[in-house]
Amino acid sequence: MAALTRQVFGKISQDFTKYHLGARFYAKKSRYITPGPLFSQDNASIASKGFLRPQKAYDPPTDADSKVTEVCESLNIAVDNKTKLQGLDKFNVLNSCSAVFKHSIPNSLLFEIETVGDVKKFYRTPVVTVTPLEALKTMDLPPNLHVSYEYLRFHPDTDKLFGGQTAFPESSTLVTGLKYKNKYPGHIVTKKYDPESVR
Repeated sequence: MAALTRQVFGKISQDFTKYHLGARFYAKKSRYITPGPLFSQDNASIASKGFLRPQKAYDPPTDADSKVTEVCESLNIAVDNKTKLQGLDKFNVLNSCSAVFKHSIPNSLLFEIETVGDVKKFYRTPVVTVTPLEALKTMDLPPNLHVSYEYLRFHPDTDKLFGGQTAFPESSTLVTGLKYKNKYPGHIVTKKYDPESVR
């Protein structure tokens, strides 16, 4: 009888564990994490919007490398381009360079500055704050191309050429940017009828 009981309970426990192991397998969450966007894509996105940022323009001097070398020598740091900058030395070099050049390194680029060569490269790089439209003013354009730099925006109070009528009578002119709010006044069109009353 004991052998029969052992065999029956052994069979039941085997079936039970087999069933629950399978159930646990399907209940587990996957540990695979779907990859997000790459950092290079973020860099490309930020670079394409770079000219709209409020940055100060910087035109590097011709002797930028020698000025960085002088700063490093005054702080008793080796002037070799591969010299690592860490901690207080890095702070002192960057602080002195920002005072000499009147141009400081933004927080978003601090992690890239690791050596004296990186500092020299940064202070040799110009910062251009000209928008693409403003850049067209200094370019030699072909004779069949004309760019209107001071464009006009319709406003019914000032534009009376067609009796204050616009080509888009139901659309408002909204100026959302703080920079152009005073230059180009917007207006909101009042609805001629209530759309709810038509229903």
